[in-house]
Amino acid sequence: MTCYDANHHHDVCDKPSPAHSTVTLIEEEQEDADPWDMPELKDTGVPWSALDTRGKVLRVLVSVGKFILLLGFLYMFICSLDILSSAFQLVGGKAAGDIFQDNTVLSNPLAGLVIGVLVTLLVQSSSTSSSIVVSMVSSGLLTVQLAVPIIMGTNIGTSVTNTLVAMTQAGDRSTFRRAFAGATVHDFFNWLSVLVLLPLEVITGYLYVVTKLIIDSFKIESGEAPDLLNVITDILTESIIQLDESIISGIATGDPEARNKSLIKKWCQTFTNTTLMNVTVPGPENCTSPSLCWVDGNYTFTLKNISETYNVQKCKHLFVNVNLPDLAVGLILLALSLLVLCSCLILIVKLLNSMLKGQVAAVIKKILNTDFPFPFGWVTGYIAILVGAGMTFIVQSSSVFTSAITPLVGIGVISIERAYPLSLGSNIGTTTTAILAAMASPGDTLANALQIALVHFLFNISGIILWYPIPFTRLPIRLAKSLGNITASYRWFAAIYIIFFFFILPLFIFSLSLAGWQVLVGVGAPLVVILIIIIVINILQKRKPGCLPAALRSWDFLPLWAHSLAPWDKVVGVITAKCCCCCKCCQISADDQEPRDKESVGNNNTEVYDNPAMSAEKEDKTHLGKTLKCS
Repeated sequence: MTCYDANHHHDVCDKPSPAHSTVTLIEEEQEDADPWDMPELKDTGVPWSALDTRGKVLRVLVSVGKFILLLGFLYMFICSLDILSSAFQLVGGKAAGDIFQDNTVLSNPLAGLVIGVLVTLLVQSSSTSSSIVVSMVSSGLLTVQLAVPIIMGTNIGTSVTNTLVAMTQAGDRSTFRRAFAGATVHDFFNWLSVLVLLPLEVITGYLYVVTKLIIDSFKIESGEAPDLLNVITDILTESIIQLDESIISGIATGDPEARNKSLIKKWCQTFTNTTLMNVTVPGPENCTSPSLCWVDGNYTFTLKNISETYNVQKCKHLFVNVNLPDLAVGLILLALSLLVLCSCLILIVKLLNSMLKGQVAAVIKKILNTDFPFPFGWVTGYIAILVGAGMTFIVQSSSVFTSAITPLVGIGVISIERAYPLSLGSNIGTTTTAILAAMASPGDTLANALQIALVHFLFNISGIILWYPIPFTRLPIRLAKSLGNITASYRWFAAIYIIFFFFILPLFIFSLSLAGWQVLVGVGAPLVVILIIIIVINILQKRKPGCLPAALRSWDFLPLWAHSLAPWDKVVGVITAKCCCCCKCCQISADDQEPRDKESVGNNNTEVYDNPAMSAEKEDKTHLGKTLKCS
């Protein structure tokens, strides 16, 4: 191929030049920019001043319509999270109750931590798993000391939801980088807090002792917990499904009848009648009191209060009369709620992108990300913590709040430095909800329920003291940014992260805990030591490489696959390409599509396009030709 220079009227090259587009050239220019800089959401529409009266009215109406749609999609998003939690309880709720039954395993703090993580993953609600723990403590099956590690585990388990939400933004590399970092900053805070506070609790009992002193110091009376946002969302969610969560607690506390009951609530209104009746007992020692006991021949009688429950009114949700097992209903709701969740999230992001432009975006970003003037700049983060706590208290769920801000971090409206204190605030907000829920407990279980809720609260406050006040200690931000950079380059690594940290690692620790302390220490201790050595070497390689031997100043002495993700990326790329090729070949053969003209497929001349749409069209045609060859 020959290139021709119009200005000098002679050939300038004899070799084919690679195809470029204006988009590619712009991206190349921006490679040197900081990937964590907030993107400018430019206003591509007509300026307000250039519009006539009709145009201004139309723009206002469109903006109001978009805002109403945004509220509608946000409402559906919150409801779908609620239904998702119900679906997980139907699928794994009874298994969660079974996990809690083995008290010998729960006596191991690490096993308790892992059980808290796994149960919260199964039921997708830290409130539900916490309520199971409260019921077990109240019934005497579990002490408050043993419940503390489980509560720490529920804190970790609840942070997986917004990490999954971030996965839906994997389409754009820079958006995914920010969204995944914004979601995992919450994960790293929880993991780091547990790494410090769990050993401290095992050695000193710090959380138990402090909360016990608080409970003993105040005369607390039971009250009612407010519903707030649930008043609005329950209208929709309770018309779809209603669950009897006491059954999970019943299984955990060893109630034999609970195992055979369905979690799907059938009767919403019941009446319990208690009457004093003559009953037969094995002997006089089984009588309620000596004065209410008499013997007639071989029979011993006494007076006892007998309660009978009568069903008054059936529930009115969709699955009340459906004769399907809990697992089937759970899987149906799981698929539907995930579909609605992802659809709402995509539509929310699209609407926000269309609304947050020009001056509106500038104002919102300035409000959310600007610090107070010197010397009060440090106050801004603590106000963000209070805002996060207040918003979580209103929506009654940390998962809902952190999942809602994740797409905002992705599109660049909220910086990760601001998302971090908001997430910390959401951790506090969800514990205040738990405290109010505990206050609604009956008098006999009030003290235990409230102490567990305070343990959760104090754990998060302690974590904030460790990882927020001093800028140097804000390790979760640096770790989340590092992970964001990795997942932006290798997007498949995000799935590996979720599977490893929320499933494989907890199950591995749990299996070692089942084998006993000796096995746990024998296997775990060497692995922890190796991990610490690797971290120390990595830090020294970056900060003071001169302190290390020449061989350890880089990891080049190891095989490439052992210190780089690039070889693994090639493997994933080959597997993905083969899967896609097989799927497309099958689709083409099934549809009996006619083959394209061989000349158009075999044309190897590379052409130069400045229009990205034309380049994409050309690539699509070439790819289709290659696919036809495989068939």
